[in-house]
Amino acid sequence: MVIDNNNGMSKFFSKVYLWMFIGLLISGGVAYYTSITPSMIKFVYGSYGWILITELIVVIAFSALRKKVSPGIAKVLFVTYAAISGLTLSSIFLVYKIQSIGMVFLSSALMFGLLAVYGYITKTDLSSFGKILLFALLAIIIMSVINIFAHNGTFGIIISIISIVVFLGLTAWDMQALKAMYNYYASDEKELGKIAIYGALDLYLDFINIFLQLLNLFGKSKD
Repeated sequence: MVIDNNNGMSKFFSKVYLWMFIGLLISGGVAYYTSITPSMIKFVYGSYGWILITELIVVIAFSALRKKVSPGIAKVLFVTYAAISGLTLSSIFLVYKIQSIGMVFLSSALMFGLLAVYGYITKTDLSSFGKILLFALLAIIIMSVINIFAHNGTFGIIISIISIVVFLGLTAWDMQALKAMYNYYASDEKELGKIAIYGALDLYLDFINIFLQLLNLFGKSKD
């Protein structure tokens, strides 16, 4: 996706997107397999709360250990998170038509790609913009929790639209941040290897959230 004359930076972003792709492939594979396997469906929906807690613990540990773990451990944690995430995402194959999932996935990829390229090439400093987006993300989480109890359809649509805008913005911000980190650690191959995994996680989360919110808005449910 990223074209750059600097061979080192091109290799770095190739690793970032390779690991992001691996994460999406693992999540998608686990989600689909779970959706077509009765025993897996029974397991997931009988232990859904524990799976969510485990997923949260893994991603928190992943983030907290950012400066301490080796690139190898970072890869294991990333793959583990992607697999657990696949379990929670299995419901989309039960709720939505496969053609609809495919179309929304492609739309998400296009939107994500455009903002990723923008974040990479823009000369505008997005750091202050990123802080606003993080506060907006916190507001989205609070509104989502409120709507769990309110069950307001219109409010849910508004939350989805705002979420898409926020995660598209975070995509651009994360890309610019990754570029800055590469420039800072350009001579440290070990650190760059770890940053590539963490960058893949950040972009993976951006993409997944864009995809889920678009699916919530435009996905066609099974009859």
